Amino acid sequence: MRSDRRRIVKAGLLALSLGAAQLARGANMLAVRIWPAPDYSRVTLESDTALKTRQTFIDSPPRLAVDIEGMELNAALRELVGKVQASDPNIAGIRVGQFNASTVRLVIDLKRPIAPQVFTLQPVAAYAHRLVLDLYPSQATDPLEQLIQERASAKAPTQSSALPPSGSVNDPLGELIAKQGQGSAKPAPAAPSTRKQDFEPAPSAVMDNPNHPPRQASTGSTDRLIVIALDPGHGGEDPGAVGPGGTREKDVVLKIAHLLRDRINASSVNGSPMRAYLTRDADFFVPLHVRVQKARRVQADLFVSIHADAFFTPQASGASVFALSQGAASSSAARWMAQKENKADLIGGINLGSQDAQVQRALLDMSTAAQIKDSLQLGGSLLREIGGVGRLHKPRVEQAGFAVLKAPDIPSVLVETAFISNPEEEEKLRSDAYQKQLTDALMRGILNYFSRNPPLARNRSI
Repeated sequence: MRSDRRRIVKAGLLALSLGAAQLARGANMLAVRIWPAPDYSRVTLESDTALKTRQTFIDSPPRLAVDIEGMELNAALRELVGKVQASDPNIAGIRVGQFNASTVRLVIDLKRPIAPQVFTLQPVAAYAHRLVLDLYPSQATDPLEQLIQERASAKAPTQSSALPPSGSVNDPLGELIAKQGQGSAKPAPAAPSTRKQDFEPAPSAVMDNPNHPPRQASTGSTDRLIVIALDPGHGGEDPGAVGPGGTREKDVVLKIAHLLRDRINASSVNGSPMRAYLTRDADFFVPLHVRVQKARRVQADLFVSIHADAFFTPQASGASVFALSQGAASSSAARWMAQKENKADLIGGINLGSQDAQVQRALLDMSTAAQIKDSLQLGGSLLREIGGVGRLHKPRVEQAGFAVLKAPDIPSVLVETAFISNPEEEEKLRSDAYQKQLTDALMRGILNYFSRNPPLARNRSI
């Protein structure tokens, strides 16, 4: 008995000594990641315990210094230095060093003035504790102005150009710019207009639909740029669903969005030029309320969120289209899907302490019956076309409380392109041929919606 008691005491002392050593060592850095983007650059530090930090921002030259207490410099932190990309629009470089025995100092050298946000995230999904450094440019670009500038700077066709190949589309805005340049000796204006209603199309412009012959523009032309907001789901810290073959939802939907963007940018409706705006055009995370905010800032006429579905079993298959519901979901499956998609903010990571986030969350409660009615019409148009190129999971537009669809003044739908959790459909989603077929179907659906619901000629207020 006495010997057993000694063994128990020794084991207890050993456990206490190991625990003290662990406490002395402090937190252990597990992984570091950098997500560069024009909107903002994110630096993520993932550790086994929550980190205690102090940060200081220096204006000239712009840099952010972050002291991490209870930390020793390790291999993961050293890797951060080499992860900075030369193309990063915000970060010029990162320096890491042991400031004192228990503190690591991280210095981020910046390319322009930054309004940093530093916050922590609790463990969720596959992630442990995260320290997030979001580096927002102090002077953000006006997305609507940028969109119109891009359209105005598109190359106009020359007089000597050959006829466009079969299947190509007219560029009414380019034709108009070219005609103005040839018919007047007056110097060009210093800068193109940044008002949507100033983009007047050529009178002979046609509605572009690759499956139907062109028709003359109606007298109800909107006389302005038509903007379609495309929202590739997930991104950055949030990979979305992952297929059995390792295909990540965030990668597939971004590629489809790029293909659809190119189709939209080369198209017109009743002579009015179209332009696509992506809520993210690279691999970075965008909070759900910011996706809504972005669409409203560019005065989008439509909002199409693109996703790839997933379920617990590999048998589920087919595409779906969802619209917002002001009340109960149209089915238990739709309610489950909305709950799943609405968790993106938890995984991707948003700063809940941000006042702006609170204001934007209030915006998400401003949905209207008129918006939902238009969204159902848009969803029906898309669903009919998608059903022509693949299997449908549900034959009608489903409804639930999707946070990303709550723009009060923009018809908004969420398209689940296929089940990435189904091995056969995962292969289809990876296929260039299916991506093109799906893109064509989405384009036809958008154009068919506008043929029945012409966009308003007025300039939507923000």
